[in-house]
Amino acid sequence: MTMFRNFKRIRPWEVTLTLVVMALPLAPASPIAGFSSLVRHAHAAETTKKLDTTRLVSVGGDVTEIIYALGEEKRLIARDSTSLYPKEATTLPDVGYMRALSPEGILAVNPTAIIAVEGSGPPEALAVLRNASLPFETVPQTYDRDGILKKIDVVGSLLGVPEKTKALEDKVAADLDAAIADSAKRPEAERKRVLFVLSNQNGKILASGTDTAADGIIKLAGAVNAITGFTGYKSLTDEAIIDAKPDVILIMDREGPLSMTNDDLLKQPAISLTPAASHKAIVRMDGLHLLGFGPRTASAVRELNAAVYGG
Repeated sequence: MTMFRNFKRIRPWEVTLTLVVMALPLAPASPIAGFSSLVRHAHAAETTKKLDTTRLVSVGGDVTEIIYALGEEKRLIARDSTSLYPKEATTLPDVGYMRALSPEGILAVNPTAIIAVEGSGPPEALAVLRNASLPFETVPQTYDRDGILKKIDVVGSLLGVPEKTKALEDKVAADLDAAIADSAKRPEAERKRVLFVLSNQNGKILASGTDTAADGIIKLAGAVNAITGFTGYKSLTDEAIIDAKPDVILIMDREGPLSMTNDDLLKQPAISLTPAASHKAIVRMDGLHLLGFGPRTASAVRELNAAVYGG
């Protein structure tokens, strides 16, 4: 059965979202766990140094989404180019791609602080910003269920809004737990093999191995990553593609020079010999939604599960 999915397109520079592994589904929090969460939030509020966040630059689509989800978007004066959600964020000045930041562009908007996801850079740009005595706070990146909640906790603590932080954390945790538990019901023997293709340039398939966001979201959605022989993203040989035997090919829906049409992908010699090609099983999803690992990840898990299994 053909499984094409078309979602909102993103721009080409969003292609290099790099990310890590899934977490196992966790049971709903107990009263003791809830009390521990309250204590942790109180401790974070006490120990986090006070930042002047009245003029804030956010770097990382997930960080920006969290700030909006907390209802603290009034602090934002600029964002990086991966911050495309919610739509209102795109009206803010763009200081560049998160891994190619321009310190001059950031300093030009006269911020009081920067909150950036781990992995932002380059290091030289960060050094310039820190030398300018501009507070630069990093949000850890682990891309699993607990990692999402940790990001919310860190951002909320930096903004000094513990009540809003706990409310958002509880809401996101409940949504994630429900989505993960639903995906986990599928028997192991029935789980499909998914190949995430980042790009197809000059006949070379760049695909996801383990320890990436693609690997994590595939597993959270109740499927199996077809590639496990390496970590990160690498070019595959024709033999590796054929041996992977993917049932489904997953790609980001985007425009520009790195875009891939379904026909072009299916005509690639090694891809054409896979079960995915024989069933024309290609799933396309918005890249930020699919790989962002932020407040909307439960929705991405459900969408991917439905796209893969025909829900």
